[in-house]
Amino acid sequence: MDMIKTNFSVTEFVFLGLSSQPKIQFTLFFIFLVFYLLTVAGNIIIITIIQIEPCLHTPMYFFLTNLSFLDICYTSTNVPQMLSNMVGKQKTISFSGCATQMYFSLSFGMIECVLLGVMAYDRYVAICHPLHYTVIMDQSTCVQLAAISWFISFLGSMVINVLTLSLPYCGPNVLNHFFCEVPSVLRLACTDTSFTEMVVFVFSIIIVFIPFLLILVSYARILLSILRIRSVSGRHKTLSTCVSHVTVVALFYGTAIVTYMRPQSKSSRAGGKIIAVFYTVIPPMLNPLIYSLRNQDVKGAIRRAIAKQKT
Repeated sequence: MDMIKTNFSVTEFVFLGLSSQPKIQFTLFFIFLVFYLLTVAGNIIIITIIQIEPCLHTPMYFFLTNLSFLDICYTSTNVPQMLSNMVGKQKTISFSGCATQMYFSLSFGMIECVLLGVMAYDRYVAICHPLHYTVIMDQSTCVQLAAISWFISFLGSMVINVLTLSLPYCGPNVLNHFFCEVPSVLRLACTDTSFTEMVVFVFSIIIVFIPFLLILVSYARILLSILRIRSVSGRHKTLSTCVSHVTVVALFYGTAIVTYMRPQSKSSRAGGKIIAVFYTVIPPMLNPLIYSLRNQDVKGAIRRAIAKQKT
């Protein structure tokens, strides 16, 4: 990163943030600080509960553990920088710091996309092939699916970042954003970025859209299986296990696709920042609630953990 930085005149970037009004920034600081603390605390609780309760040592909760850990990493890559910019006089980040933030932010975002696809497949096997579920989704398969999700995402992010950072940045250096994100950084390049944008689009197809298609196919099969259930209560119970996942998929994938798969010339910068807030802050905060805290098994595990502390 240092070698790339010394080749061009830009050595740091300046964030415009979400607002230039001090009062609004002060309010936003406390709102996002609360969001961040809730995200970290909630996901740590979920990880801890899953680890200490043997009844939760199943494929579904294994992937939830991965997702909770990922959400902590994802928000910790972006939100602390945003909070610092809101209250500090210096709203800058070094070129190498921006490169590092952009790499890990994109990596974690890609991992979440793939993991959501894997979790949809897990629900498909559990509902459509319940008798073979433990055979298909054994421990080895779960570990391999999680490892593949992390590996291909880190690799994809590396390719995109190398191409992005290889472009000349000779000024200006003002980012109309609250963290270093590929589309906002590309706007500052002093050359044609069409090739890099095409590569970003291709990787979006591979790492974002293909898992999204897997989710659509999985839930199409799940819906067909649910329609075959004669009992209304049985249909409702089965469907309720999928509603939370579908909600997060719609929120996270929708904003990610809009951000990374639309032409840059047609993008709204202000709108892009609002969209970025939704997929970097809101889903990780809601993850413990919509995935786990509404789950009866997790609720029971939490109650037992509290009871043990009291005795």
